[in-house]
Amino acid sequence: MGDTILLIGHGSREEEGNQEIEDFADYWRNKRPDDRIEVCFIEFADVLLDEGLDRAAKNSTRVIALPLIINAAGHVKMEIPEHIKKARINHPQVEFIYARHIGCDDHILKLLRMRLHSAMVSLAMPDPKNTGVILLGRGSSDRSANSEVAKMSRWVYETTRHDIVEYAFTGVTYPRLETMVQRMAKLGMMQVVVLPYYLFTGKLIKRITKQVERLQGQYPQVAIAQAGYLGINDRIVEIMDQRLAEAQGEQPTHMMECDGCKFREIAEAHVDHHHHDG
Repeated sequence: MGDTILLIGHGSREEEGNQEIEDFADYWRNKRPDDRIEVCFIEFADVLLDEGLDRAAKNSTRVIALPLIINAAGHVKMEIPEHIKKARINHPQVEFIYARHIGCDDHILKLLRMRLHSAMVSLAMPDPKNTGVILLGRGSSDRSANSEVAKMSRWVYETTRHDIVEYAFTGVTYPRLETMVQRMAKLGMMQVVVLPYYLFTGKLIKRITKQVERLQGQYPQVAIAQAGYLGINDRIVEIMDQRLAEAQGEQPTHMMECDGCKFREIAEAHVDHHHHDG
């Protein structure tokens, strides 16, 4: 009996994306051999939230639900807390703690800059002054989640030498990638780096690759490079370690994401139950 860490992934229609989350869990387990780490998904996978929470509760005194998700939209603010609420009723002897999602974090910024640098290398290290950057996020009906993408694009701008760093979304909201490439071409950018703000692969990453290939044909005068997504690495592990320490009370933390939030019931009446592609 003791703690169980439940890593919650978004889930993807592409099995490869779900497997990367499982692989990350294995990578993290190797670094924390004394901890019990389990995995479940919000959608598009075999083990979903209810089953994941039930499994984690078995032989546990405390379950720490830890979202492996960059930005907090409806899933993080509404859906996961509702399932945790149900799990607390079904397992009254178990304490359930809801940890923070990844959010805007310096570790993520460093990873994005590493991916940006690799893309610049693939372009033979052009002048950043005429190389535009487009941070490409998932897109949500939640304004706060979208503003986190805008915030991270500002962080990238302030810590690099690129004159233009913009953001776009793959769906739900705007601007879209095609619009931002068009704008950058009009502004005279000679190169453009598309920087996916995604943890793992999936249907949308493959869609982005096709879009970049099409855009390169439409703008032959502009060299367009697609940077890699964030992937499995120690910086993500460091964030997970930090979120876990916060949830266990070993580090000071901000308020957990809407766990017991008095505004959540009001918001639920208006929440858009949009389901993303993975």
